[in-house]
Amino acid sequence: MSQYAHPEVLVDPQWLMAHLQDSNLRILEVAMSPETYRNSHIPGAVFWHIGTELMTPDMSLNLDPTVFSSLLSKSGITADTTVVAYGSYPGTSAFMFWLFKLFGHHNIKVLNGGYQQWIATGGPVIPELSTVSATEYPLEAPDASLRVLSAEVLTALDRPDQVLLDVRTQAEFAGDIYLMEPPQGGEVGGHIPGAVHLDHARTLNEDGTFKSADELQALFQQQGITADKEIFPYCAIGGRSAYTWFVLKYLLGYPQVRNYDGSWREWSRLPNVPIQRSQTTPL
Repeated sequence: MSQYAHPEVLVDPQWLMAHLQDSNLRILEVAMSPETYRNSHIPGAVFWHIGTELMTPDMSLNLDPTVFSSLLSKSGITADTTVVAYGSYPGTSAFMFWLFKLFGHHNIKVLNGGYQQWIATGGPVIPELSTVSATEYPLEAPDASLRVLSAEVLTALDRPDQVLLDVRTQAEFAGDIYLMEPPQGGEVGGHIPGAVHLDHARTLNEDGTFKSADELQALFQQQGITADKEIFPYCAIGGRSAYTWFVLKYLLGYPQVRNYDGSWREWSRLPNVPIQRSQTTPL
């Protein structure tokens, strides 16, 4: 991991096994369903539900500081707590890294390979639910420098020094899938015209760990995604693009990356914005 621009933000299962009893450590499991957590989770881990605790009913990320403050407080997290995030999907932890940074909590680390790698390396799991003492953790407004809003995305369509990076699947990029299902009713599938497509999953090895720095560098550069440009990743609801923000900024050291967390959920519902269903056929 020493090849990465910021290897200190990654931990492996062996490191976490050695620090399970640290009093200033909070392990955080984040997923769309609590079933895995209820059956077998890393000892001491607390659970956050993506759908009900991190998102609003309209499928956008909930960036209300009071909501995130409440999550931190109920999880026993203070400004001095070291947080290690993981999920059943390996990319979840990097998404959480962006979210914690957004609200100014900097002592956040990513479990490389997530739950998949923890199990593969023989990490212990328990069914007993974790209990923690609540804290008080007031927060300020989100850090605007980590986000890009739709108005600036619109101006980026004609700027060669800015790259819109669509990190969804090919089916989503083509417009066959809207969020998680085929488009229905007034939903519009497709992508932002001029966006470069690179499925975020291509940055992972089969075991769920990140590819090497050299492999990642080659992958992005082949698509014209270079460090001299400003990169705006987007996906369906902002999670996979936050993951890609982490890869570009912390693993590769790209200096200018901002997450378009509004992503396709927002763009597809805006009036009078261009939408493209394929590389050659705009709507």
